[in-house]
Amino acid sequence: MRCNTLNTFFLAQSAAGMNNIFMIIAFIAIFVFFYFSMIKPQKKQQQERMKMMSELKKGDQVIMVDGLHGKVDSINDADKTVVIDADGIFLTFERMAIRRVLLTAATPAKDVEANEAKEEKVESEEKIADESTKAEEKTDSNSEENK
Repeated sequence: MRCNTLNTFFLAQSAAGMNNIFMIIAFIAIFVFFYFSMIKPQKKQQQERMKMMSELKKGDQVIMVDGLHGKVDSINDADKTVVIDADGIFLTFERMAIRRVLLTAATPAKDVEANEAKEEKVESEEKIADESTKAEEKTDSNSEENK
């Protein structure tokens, strides 16, 4: 009789041990899921924001957290504040109150100039290719006439 009760006791212990292992694996899987779905993207976004703040300079067009649009007039690194010019009204904000920096007119102009330069290069290459094919056709027609 005693053997049956011990046998049942060990079977119950091994089943409980398997449940514990599955619970540990489930907790690890949940932690990994939360890390890759919430924590890692938030860290990446925070790094991008800190990079944007470090590259902030006078004359940048910005949008503040409250929706105010303006231009950076001056930056105080000691106090970590920024003076914003909003249509002639100068307001002082903390740097972290800036939601995003807008592209300035100079950046798209550079892109347009770069695209125009690429187009001119392609056109000149096409022109050279056309001239070389015409020269080849001309030499082919001359050689046929000579035969």
